[in-house]
Amino acid sequence: MLRSMYSGVSGMKGFQTKLDVIGNNIANVNTVGFKSSRVMFKDILSQSASSATAPVDQTSGGSNAKQIGLGVSIGSIDTMHLPGSAMTTNNPTDMRIDGDGFFAVGLTPDGTAVGDAFLTRAGDFHVDGQGSLVTSDGMYVLNTEGAAITIPTGSTFGIGSNGVVSIKSADGEVSTDNTLARVVVRNPEGLEKAGGNLYRVGLNAMPAGETIAFEAGDGNAGAGAIVTGQLEMSNVDLTSEFTEMITAQRGFQANSRIITTSDEMLQEVVNLKR
Repeated sequence: MLRSMYSGVSGMKGFQTKLDVIGNNIANVNTVGFKSSRVMFKDILSQSASSATAPVDQTSGGSNAKQIGLGVSIGSIDTMHLPGSAMTTNNPTDMRIDGDGFFAVGLTPDGTAVGDAFLTRAGDFHVDGQGSLVTSDGMYVLNTEGAAITIPTGSTFGIGSNGVVSIKSADGEVSTDNTLARVVVRNPEGLEKAGGNLYRVGLNAMPAGETIAFEAGDGNAGAGAIVTGQLEMSNVDLTSEFTEMITAQRGFQANSRIITTSDEMLQEVVNLKR
C-alpha cells in the first residue's frame, strides 16, 4: 500500500482533533474564567531510503540522507493561560484576579483535609445558608489557612485588593482574620481541567514533592490583586477561532484528497492485469 494513504489518514485524524478543540473553545466563549486551548502538530518519524555519506577530502563529495515522512501526530494540546476581558457586575461577591494567581476551592470546609484543593479563575461566588463563601456548585472558597470563609449572621463584609476579608458585625466590630487565598502555579499549562471551571494540579504543574501554598508569601509572588464587582470572562478570540476553523477544514479536505489520489493510483496498478 502507498505510504501517502496512511499519511493522509493521520492528517485527517489530526485535523479532526483540532476541530474538536476549536469547537470546545467556541462553545465556551461566554464561560467565566475559561481558558482556550490550541492543538500543535508534529511529524511522525521518517523512513530513510538511504543514509547520508560523509565527504572525502580531495576524493568525493558527501550526500544527504533520503527520508520519506510518514505523516503527522498531535504534538500537544496547550491551555492558553492568557487574561480574559473584565466584565463589571458591581456584585460584591463577584471577583477577578488581576494577575497570574488562582482562587482555591475545596469540597469540604477544611480544604486541606482531602488533599490539595481545586483551583479556578471563575470568581462568581455566593454566600450560602450557613454564611460560607461558595462557588455556584457549592464548593467552599478557601482562605490562606486552607479553610472556608464564613460570614456570621447579621454581619456585612468586603474584600480588599490584597484579599483581606473585612467582616463588620452587627455591633460595629470589624474582623480581618480571613484572607482570601491566591495560589500561584509554577507551570499553569500543567493544570488539568476537571470540569465546572476547575483545575486539578497535575504532575507537571509543580516541582516534584511540592504542593500548592495557600498562604501569601514569596512562593505566591505575582498572584495579583483581587478586583471585586468584576468577573474575568473567557479569553477565547472568535476571530482567531474561526480562522483556525477554516484552516482545519482546508487541511482536512487536502488530506482526504491525498487518500483519493492514492486510491486512484492503486486502481491503475490493479487494472494493469487485464
